[in-house]
Amino acid sequence: MLGFFVLTVSHHALSSIIKPGIGSYPHRIVPGTAKKPENAMLTDTQCRTAKPKDKSYKLPDGNGLYLEVKTNGGKAWRYRFELGGKESMFAIGDYVSAPTGETPEAAKIRKDGRRFTVAEARDERIKARSLVKQGINPAHNRQLERIKREQESATTFEAVANEWLALKDWEDVTKARRLDMLERVVFPTIGKLPIKQISPSVILDILKKASDKNGPSVMAEAKRTMFRIFELATETFRADSNPVHQWSEALPKNKTQHKRPLEVAEIGTLLRDFEGHGGRHETIAAFRLMWMALCRPSEAVEAQWSEFDLDAAIWRIPAERMKNRKEHTMPLPTQAVEMLQALHGITGKNAHVFPGRDDRSKPMALASLRQALHVLGWSGRFSPHATRTTGSTRLNEMGYPSDWIERQLAHTEPNTVRRTYNHAEHMADRAKMMQQWADMLDAWKNGESKVIPIHGKAA
Repeated sequence: MLGFFVLTVSHHALSSIIKPGIGSYPHRIVPGTAKKPENAMLTDTQCRTAKPKDKSYKLPDGNGLYLEVKTNGGKAWRYRFELGGKESMFAIGDYVSAPTGETPEAAKIRKDGRRFTVAEARDERIKARSLVKQGINPAHNRQLERIKREQESATTFEAVANEWLALKDWEDVTKARRLDMLERVVFPTIGKLPIKQISPSVILDILKKASDKNGPSVMAEAKRTMFRIFELATETFRADSNPVHQWSEALPKNKTQHKRPLEVAEIGTLLRDFEGHGGRHETIAAFRLMWMALCRPSEAVEAQWSEFDLDAAIWRIPAERMKNRKEHTMPLPTQAVEMLQALHGITGKNAHVFPGRDDRSKPMALASLRQALHVLGWSGRFSPHATRTTGSTRLNEMGYPSDWIERQLAHTEPNTVRRTYNHAEHMADRAKMMQQWADMLDAWKNGESKVIPIHGKAA
């Protein structure tokens, strides 16, 4: 009796207190009638094997996130939220099962295309929920971000560079030279890139290549120019920072500025090296004209045939091409006239005496002279502009009056009183001086390094 009683009581206890699905007795589920518990989360298998039906349906994942299975078999993640008392829906993106062996780079590209795994969709829901808590509609935020990205992509380095050039109070010829450098050295690498995406490592690579190909002086000019362009971008909120650094160790030092005047023997060696370097005939001729006239490098390479009166041995450079914005007239030695007469048969049909290699309607690039010097190994010792420093020093040593020399160099008289009253051009005297200078250049090139005249007479 006792055993029967205990059995009976236990049976009553079990039948009265054990609820379906709890305890050691499993709850029996009739196939096709089960429902997913509200707190259960989707698995990748459930998402992957979900089949389309006559109507779109939802597979809830929890916390407002669900997978919508469309009639065409497409599957999309949706997040339902409430903002300002109104219910809204945010389209997170499409469902995808991550490929085996997917790299982080490939995963980023996939997610940028709004294709998410189960776990990634939950992360996106968390981000969307964070915006909702701030009172921001995630759909609107996505639109703003897209517009922002489009604007950043449209703001290329080249666009900002052209804007920077337009803001400069420079003469057109100066702007053209700076633009030429950008087009040759900088734009091919970063011109079309959004300026906000350009990193310091890319800038460093550009500068190293510029130094190797064009020499340290071009590298330094590119560095200064890019720095100013990025400063404009940061000041106008189109870039977060300026990627152009000082790089005190990573880049070669620019040693081509403020060069000392060459000694007589060095002048002869340089002239021999340049004429024998095997470059374009126009480049050699422009270099020779720069030395024979002691003009600025840009004045030589951009010279036009209309500026020359070869019968009178005169070169008139218009004001717009001069640094001081005044027309400059220079006498030409016999050697320069003969060289230009011979060259006219080659380039006389062009506007420019030394036309560009690729575009004959434009002058040759100033960088052509620097490149030739770099190839010859002179870029660390001499720059084209140092020609004038050398010429001035040697002509003063020859005993020529400084007024003649300064007029030939088109230097502005620093003394205000003298500048007001002294308008003499000394053309006849300068013609004799420059003829003797050209004769000396020939002598030095031929190795006669000790021949230095004084006032037109051999020492």
